This record gives sequence, C-alpha cells and structure tokens, in this order.
Amino acid sequence: MLRLLIADDHEVVRKGLVKVITEALQDIKVDEARNGTEAMSKILKSGYDLVVLDVKMPGKSGLDTLKEIKYLRPKLPVLILSMHPEGQFAVRAIRGGASGYLTKECAGDELVLAIKKALNGERYISGSLAEILAEDLDSDSEKPLHQVLSDREYQVMLMIASGKTVGGIAKELCLSVKTISSYRSNILLKTRMKNNSEITHYAIKNLLVE
Repeated sequence: MLRLLIADDHEVVRKGLVKVITEALQDIKVDEARNGTEAMSKILKSGYDLVVLDVKMPGKSGLDTLKEIKYLRPKLPVLILSMHPEGQFAVRAIRGGASGYLTKECAGDELVLAIKKALNGERYISGSLAEILAEDLDSDSEKPLHQVLSDREYQVMLMIASGKTVGGIAKELCLSVKTISSYRSNILLKTRMKNNSEITHYAIKNLLVE
C-alpha cells in the first residue's frame, strides 16, 4: 500500500485533498500534517512514498520543509501545492528539488496525474510552468533582484508588498517581530531598496503580486 502525507495548515483543504486522492487511487493511505514541523516529524518516523506540501504554512514554510526533506530524504518525491500563482514560487520549488508545483485552483485530475508522475520518478511540469522555467533559464545571466533573496526573505518581501505590517507578518508566520525586521533589513540590503514603497513598486512591476 502506498503512503502519502499532506501538509497544509487548513483542515478543509487537507480533507478535500484526501478525498480526491483516495477516490482516484487504490491501495493508498493518506496521512495529514498541520505544518512543516509536524510533517518532518512524521516523515522521519514513517516511510512515505510521496509528500504534498503547501507553500505557505505558519513557522516552517513549505520551501523550508522541502529543503529539509531533500537533505534528509533526498529520494522522497515532493509536490508543492499553493494558492499562489506559478510565477511567485514555482521556480524556487523546482530548483529546490520538488517533483512538481500546482496551484490550489488545479482540477483534481491534474493533481492525481502529478502524483502518478512523481511516484514514477518523473516531474510534473504544466505548460505554463514550462514557459516560466524556460524564461528563467534564458535570464540566468541577468538575474532579477529578488533572485538573490533566500526563500524566507522572498516570502517576507511578497507579504510586505501585499501591504502587511512587520507585526502582521510575524504573527502569520509564527516568528518574532525582531526576526521579521531582520529579514526586512536583509531584503533592503540585498536589493538595494530603501523602503517598503520601493519593495511594493518592484513586486508589482515584476508581476510578483497582484
């Protein structure tokens, strides 16, 4: 029997994914985790065949969890499922070793197809994501400023660009205000920007936020 783990902080989303997967695939058991920390604890204790991670979870993010999985369980396939458009996190996820990146708006059959491919050792790349990856490769010589940021710094940058305060970001990510302030300082330093307004302008100009 195949064993899958779904990590998402929204119970309704987890239950919906479990229903779609178990109805489409036979001889499969799906476990659940509420966040990255719980997911890693279960992964280290159990032999899963595949993990599905949400990008945005409190505390340890999906990308942070992906890195940890690939370090400790390099052969374990991981699919990233996110509410964010592919252009925001997909390239980072694929480069981090993910077997695929899907938005939560995708149809159930697309998710099942991605799971089947990942279980067979293949990557699931949608047509739109293939174009984004191709553009990313073509622009390797002239990387945009946000590519110099770590995954967490990039996440914080998008949240700042969305109008969230340092305190609000800290609460949402379950981190201290001091930690978020440090991330903000690193973002400004690495991108040579001066304030939140410039961060917002840059993110909108580069289609990183709506």
